[in-house]
Amino acid sequence: MGQKCSWLKKRQNSNESFKCETDATLRMRNINANLLAAPDAASSAVLGVQRVDPCLADNHVEHHTSHFYAAAAKEALIVRRGEPFRLRIFFNRDYSPSKDAISFIFSVADDSKPSPGHGTLTALVPHDGIDYLGDPLEWGAGIESHEGQILTVLVKPPATCSVTEWRLDIDTKLLGDGSRSYQLPLPVYILFNPWCADDQVYMADREQRKEYVMHDTTLIWRGSYNRLRPSVWKIGQFERHVLECSLRLLGTVGRIPPAYRGDPVRVARALSALVNSVDDDGVLLGNWTEDFSGGTAPTKWTGSAEILQQFHKTQKSVKFAQCWNFSGVLATIARALGIPARVITCYSSAHDTQASLTVDVFIDANNKKLDAETTDSIWNYHVWNELWMQRPDLGIGQFGAYDGWQAVDATPQEASDNMYRVGPASVLAVKHGEILRPFDCGFVYSEVNADKLYWRYNGPAQPLKLLRKDTLAIGHLISTKAVLKWEREDITDSYKYAERSEEERNYMLRALKQSRHAFSRYYLNDNFNEVEFSMELKDDIKVGENFTVVLKVSNKSKERTHQAAGQLNCDAVLYTGVGAKEVKIMGFELDLKPESSEYVRMEVTFFEYFEKLSSQAAFQISAACHVKDTDYDYYAQDDFRVRKPDIKFQLGDGGAGGRIVAQQETDVIVRLPNPLPIPLHKGLFTVEGPGIEQPLKFKIAEIPVGGTAAATFKYVPPYAGRGTMIAKFAAKELDDVDGYKHYEIEPRPGDVLQPNGSHRSSNIIRRRTDVIP
Repeated sequence: MGQKCSWLKKRQNSNESFKCETDATLRMRNINANLLAAPDAASSAVLGVQRVDPCLADNHVEHHTSHFYAAAAKEALIVRRGEPFRLRIFFNRDYSPSKDAISFIFSVADDSKPSPGHGTLTALVPHDGIDYLGDPLEWGAGIESHEGQILTVLVKPPATCSVTEWRLDIDTKLLGDGSRSYQLPLPVYILFNPWCADDQVYMADREQRKEYVMHDTTLIWRGSYNRLRPSVWKIGQFERHVLECSLRLLGTVGRIPPAYRGDPVRVARALSALVNSVDDDGVLLGNWTEDFSGGTAPTKWTGSAEILQQFHKTQKSVKFAQCWNFSGVLATIARALGIPARVITCYSSAHDTQASLTVDVFIDANNKKLDAETTDSIWNYHVWNELWMQRPDLGIGQFGAYDGWQAVDATPQEASDNMYRVGPASVLAVKHGEILRPFDCGFVYSEVNADKLYWRYNGPAQPLKLLRKDTLAIGHLISTKAVLKWEREDITDSYKYAERSEEERNYMLRALKQSRHAFSRYYLNDNFNEVEFSMELKDDIKVGENFTVVLKVSNKSKERTHQAAGQLNCDAVLYTGVGAKEVKIMGFELDLKPESSEYVRMEVTFFEYFEKLSSQAAFQISAACHVKDTDYDYYAQDDFRVRKPDIKFQLGDGGAGGRIVAQQETDVIVRLPNPLPIPLHKGLFTVEGPGIEQPLKFKIAEIPVGGTAAATFKYVPPYAGRGTMIAKFAAKELDDVDGYKHYEIEPRPGDVLQPNGSHRSSNIIRRRTDVIP
């Protein structure tokens, strides 16, 4: 099945190079074991296992699992399916292949009735040699070496093995006379393997594997399409208890039977439900109000580890979350399990409640949006995930296989098969309007490519009037972190063809034909085109500053004068586009002379918007206008966001001459200027970074107008390589401010690897001084 897994390429290494203990130590253990066994030969007739060396350091390096806390702490053997791992077994006497039988019994730890038929129980008898360990889809075991009382074996889990905690029992038997059993005291965690070509989550590109499996920090884009705002999220998949929590969630909250935990499609669908709490008391409780009493505001979380650690400890949903929190946690669980995952942001993302592939906004006679009738919404941005896997369940379509990136969304918006979840939806199927493909392709298609329709609603007995159809409003700047770069990668073209292109409209029509709920188009009042409208917003306004909304109205007629009357509205909204609070409204009337333009300006001051501003500083600006003596009505709506300042870092002024060195203390200063024309009270910095086990918190009572909040602390980098430190700031008057700093950590002189080490173990980079690429 394609290329072989990487262990076959490493067969050139001699057995000596893999030894977990020195020869002298082994000889001493053999002598001691023989002395102990000598007094009672009869009791030791049946071969007995004294202990097992799971070769943790070598296995974890070979399986790319050495960064896990449980690996460094020697709390578990963590391996990936499809690749062999090594066990060194110490017996109570010499092992004799002619009279001793040995078998390895693997069973899923939380399966009350494991069975071979379900793939949750297997018995392996190792054969002599390791050149061939069996079919990639089957378990295999081979004897690598045998020296007296020591047997070294390789065990290969199948590339379809259940991803869960396994228990290992080693049974020994004297042919014709009795048996013994030994249970490995360590749990065995078997994970997905994107390094193995036979695994359904195989990812061929090395740099992508680094980014989407191994990197523990990412960027999540927030803000609005005209004010993109990246913020750092600590994925933290290797932190303490994160892996254990992730594995446990599959069986408890996710309720995936042990036999199916190796299917990434089923796992991905379960993750989209178990990360939210709506149906199953999952990890996070959503909250889209401005009241976060009794929990932590979504804007205050800096990463996933603290959330998962809290859930692991309490088994209760953690309060509170919004879309980027759900996405960050899902990415953490997926990467911990071994499924390549990334975080996706779609600006101007549609929430289509009626599966109509349209976002329908209803306006009353006074040009106010009817919230009760308008159930659809457009979020300033929405964040979900993509998980990488093959989709054999979808077969081959017109455009090829549906393998690759699959959209998975844990934010609870609409029910799918009676549970709040989305996906996995093939991104390829979404792009081509195949909205009926499993799972939830239609919902994702609407998120990125719905048409926005404005309707005049005059009552239940009156016909709807279509004021405007906007085919360009939905699905802008679909973004993710670039591979191994701290910058944005635009992936819009993977979800949709270019706007205004023939392909985009063709696939939209194809999708509409598959939808049973498409809104009827009553009529479009676009036959009048003598008056044109254009709304302008300056897009770089700092919080604390005033801003101006400008509406340009132009009369294109060479002869006729037109009168226009309307209003400008500024509402403070949540980033989901709902919960509007009126900030300012201004009516206007215009006499438009032939071939002339008029400008309507509405200034909004800080003191007008401050008290009504949500934590994410989002506004919805709308303009409505009627041209007298015609049937023409104009209505437009746009998102707007004021920019918040960034937290600045200063590192490296400690005792290393300005350099940042692993295991050496350095000074860190974080600063934030007060951008508001009023003082800030009850300020709080929260800082996270490599080696900071619990987030650091620094309280600042007051920051005056024009002043700067600052905090200083000592920091000891845990390893050499790249590091990212992140910080959040919140005050009574200013919330959801963040910043981050990337930096290089130099190794200590004694930790620099020697190029020509004579022993293999000298090439194993330990966690304390690990160099993260």
